[in-house]
Amino acid sequence: MKIIAPSLLAADFGQLKQEIEMVNQSQADWLHLDIMDGVFVPNISFGMPVLEVVQKHSTKILDVHLMIMQPERYLADFQKLGANIITVHQEACTHLHRTLQQIKDLGCKAGVALNPHTPVSVLSDVLYCTDLVCLMSVNPGFGGQKFIENTYKKTKELKKMIIEANANTLIEIDGGVNADNISLLSEAGADVFVAGNFVFKSKNPLEVIQELKNKIG
Repeated sequence: MKIIAPSLLAADFGQLKQEIEMVNQSQADWLHLDIMDGVFVPNISFGMPVLEVVQKHSTKILDVHLMIMQPERYLADFQKLGANIITVHQEACTHLHRTLQQIKDLGCKAGVALNPHTPVSVLSDVLYCTDLVCLMSVNPGFGGQKFIENTYKKTKELKKMIIEANANTLIEIDGGVNADNISLLSEAGADVFVAGNFVFKSKNPLEVIQELKNKIG
């Protein structure tokens, strides 16, 4: 199954409850939540107080993307706040395998995110215990950036690695996903599509989510 995951980072936080309820009513499968610390990435987004609101109102699977240093310190907190999937950055984890195991021990799905410059080959020894790989198709930290075309190549390479490892790992694409590239990304092997500005800044987000869903079958 192909999955649409609108990114709350692009929502109107003055209307947070309404934005969450819109996603609830949509054909989206997950709700993507970007947690930024201003250290690992040059921006600060939102943290646990906002996640409490999301947990209270959302009916979707919560896909929590930690763009923070030393994410292992906060895994249990995010699990308690309703995270179903917790994704950490390979570049931020000294002991990646240990961190993935900690996430799994909490009962969550374990994900790894890769920045645009990081080759997929770094994951060859952890694919067997990774539920999801998030390929950043923009440089992390800000929404609205231009999609990096090399992502198609990385997606194909990662898909080949997953098949060869006989793993069930999902490939998620985060950044610049829109109606023009989502079909190509799906054909390259992607499973999960994070869309922020393309959804929330549109005139009719419900129709846009449906359009994206239709393009990936």
